Amino acid sequence: MKKIAISLSLLLLFVVPIGCTDINDNAVPSSVEIKDFVWKGMNLYYLWQADVPDLADTRFANQTELNTFLETFVTPIDLFNHLRVSITIDRFSVIFSDYSLLEGILSGNTLNNGMDYGLKFKDATQTSVYGWVRYIIPNSDAATKSIQRGNIFYAINGTPLTKDNYRTLLANTTYTINLADYDNGNITPNGQSITLTKTNISENPIFINTVIHQGTHNIGYLMYNGFYPSYDDQLNTVFGNFVAQNVTDLVLDLRYDSGGSINSATKLASMITGQFPGQLFAKQQWNAKAQAYFLSNNPGSLENKFIASLNGLHLNKVYILTTKATASASELVVNCLKPYIQVVQIGDLTTGKNVGSITLYDSPTFSKTNVNPNHKYAMQPIVLKIVNKDNFGDYAAGISPTISLPENLNSLGILGNTDEPLLNAAINRIISSGKMTPQVPSVFERDFTDAKSLNPLQSEMYLDNK
Repeated sequence: MKKIAISLSLLLLFVVPIGCTDINDNAVPSSVEIKDFVWKGMNLYYLWQADVPDLADTRFANQTELNTFLETFVTPIDLFNHLRVSITIDRFSVIFSDYSLLEGILSGNTLNNGMDYGLKFKDATQTSVYGWVRYIIPNSDAATKSIQRGNIFYAINGTPLTKDNYRTLLANTTYTINLADYDNGNITPNGQSITLTKTNISENPIFINTVIHQGTHNIGYLMYNGFYPSYDDQLNTVFGNFVAQNVTDLVLDLRYDSGGSINSATKLASMITGQFPGQLFAKQQWNAKAQAYFLSNNPGSLENKFIASLNGLHLNKVYILTTKATASASELVVNCLKPYIQVVQIGDLTTGKNVGSITLYDSPTFSKTNVNPNHKYAMQPIVLKIVNKDNFGDYAAGISPTISLPENLNSLGILGNTDEPLLNAAINRIISSGKMTPQVPSVFERDFTDAKSLNPLQSEMYLDNK
């Protein structure tokens, strides 16, 4: 599945001079050809190119000087990380030695056992770790096992989880989770265990869709776990069913949606509304030279507009459920809908990912056309910031909810049930029942990471071919 920032015809034109004309591809020795691709791609597209001295257009007088610089790095990954502005500013740019894996992740295809989970620290020392099951992916290995939302695991293969080993232990293709009981933060091993095996899974992001009838309200509920373009048509069918059932209100559950395609996010927003066809939904801001090129040659390519030819609910208010795991394209929907309709956000502060990426391949146009057959490296660097109609996009610290209601392991509830706390809070708000929103605990521990965040691309927001 090809992920590229702009159409191929435009990419063929987008060749910005790099430094002086003496830098060219004709004098690149095979020993540094991958690193040459990394440097030139980052120099051309990287959002923070102007802030990295070694990416300056004038940094090298000729290709020979560039080659000498590239030879000082042991691997392309070392070079890529050196060229990133800083880990605190750029948390999301990644490089893969095999673009097949990258493409699979961006389309929702991963090696996965089907157990989606969050990880928390046991105490203030932030040393010991435990996991909790958020949901189970259908048609996975976990779906065939006795495991469910809310299960707690404290060890893998008998080894207690810590901040130093959880990545390694959970990366294994097959592992056994050791279960525990949970009581107000106390984790007590219970002697039970479950063995899980990862297989290649294509996760359908449309996890739950139903209509809840409450008096005069027909409440559509959609739990959507990833913006994968291959499911856009199914999503449009869901909204067609919502329209057919006269849905009057919508609860959009993005609590575990870590993002994906900007184009898919635009489509979802268009389905929620429908009354704003052709109007500006979101704007992209690239690095200075890329921005200048687009503004001069195709300013419309910087804009994402509401789409007319979709099933729309024509709502003027939407209820969106969020957690710390809500990221990138999910946050885009929240932020970019706000200038048009009322967004009632229920749950927790979001991740804070207001930037997007593209896939760069080693080819003359950085697309997959005429890709270098000598290797399979590809990059997914951050190349743009995205803002709404009012030019607001400064939510790197996360988007705060209208109603604060973090998930509580003592009372998680069953996803999709009307008494599940976050959904119940939305329903009560819709029908104005007067019921009190559950009180937020004075002390609660947010997940410090989760299954999707452990994969550096699962929380990506990217542009794809439209």
